[in-house]
Amino acid sequence: MTDYEKKSTSPEAEAVEMMDRSVDTDIASQQRTGREQELQAWDEDRAREIASAEGLELTDAHFKVIQKLQDYYLDNGQAENGRELGDMLDEAFSEQGGREYLHTLFPEGPVAQGMRIAGLSVPTHTENESFGTAR
Repeated sequence: MTDYEKKSTSPEAEAVEMMDRSVDTDIASQQRTGREQELQAWDEDRAREIASAEGLELTDAHFKVIQKLQDYYLDNGQAENGRELGDMLDEAFSEQGGREYLHTLFPEGPVAQGMRIAGLSVPTHTENESFGTAR
């Protein structure tokens, strides 16, 4: 390091540089942590209450779909639209029959009804019959 470089580094700049190394500045990581905290309020008992009010009795198959929706939320945040989630679910459950299978589990739509039971916000404009209708 030259004498000029030594003189141009102020104590404030050094402090900021040190702070940057010790603080999580990864926005995506911070957002995921926030989403994890949001989901901690959700539990299976509450999901069963919501489902019961909607005329459903939850099985392991339902919980697999709910888990997939929650995993998507953790990894990506709020979906921009229902189609994005519907396509993801259709692909994830294609071996069981895709959308048709999902509608046997969630008659009001795997996205709209599934998201409500999963404790997540239903994406705006989720009104297509294949998604279910947002209330």
